Amino acid sequence: MAGYAINHLDEIEELEDAGSHYRPIRHHLGITAFGATAWTAHAAGDVVIIEHDEDDPTADQELFVVLNGRAVFEVDGDRLDAPPGTLVFVSPRTSRRATATEAGTTILALEGTPGNAYVARGWELWAPLARLYGAGEYAEVADRLGALVATNPQYPMLVFNLACCESQCGRTSEALAHLRHAIGMSDEFRDAARVDSDLDPLRDEPAFKRLIGR
Repeated sequence: MAGYAINHLDEIEELEDAGSHYRPIRHHLGITAFGATAWTAHAAGDVVIIEHDEDDPTADQELFVVLNGRAVFEVDGDRLDAPPGTLVFVSPRTSRRATATEAGTTILALEGTPGNAYVARGWELWAPLARLYGAGEYAEVADRLGALVATNPQYPMLVFNLACCESQCGRTSEALAHLRHAIGMSDEFRDAARVDSDLDPLRDEPAFKRLIGR
């Protein structure tokens, strides 16, 4: 197996998250050391980088590289013009947002948490389903997420989210099995299961009580 990979950005499938369009570079190339995503605005005025709030724990250390087009960054209240080739480095818990001023603007985002090993969580695959989940379409999300988990079994967050959706649509045995698997992959999901309201339909199940240690 070759020790490298080469792709053109256009070869990576474009996905959508809350109206923003992105290509999941990290997932596509199998990168595990850092996050890498290319965000593209289809029209001038579109948000390219969704705002991260100062208190949002996902607002990690990030480097943004404007590959083409042009954008205006809003970082900690400052407005920054960003033509092609601009690098914008943002520290954790600093608000950030970018809006395209030209159609086709693409920004590469590289991210990581200082002092911690990077953990690939598979958010890139979950994000296109978030709108359906928010609308309460749990059965459809469970069906689609089940197919994603089958082909991408390395992400415990996806397995946990699958258990949550199955719980909400009455698939009790499947939900318990996937919850058990998620906890087996990462114990953080034992704590998550104790407080996640999506799992409330399972709380009287003896198997659930055993899984969360109660």
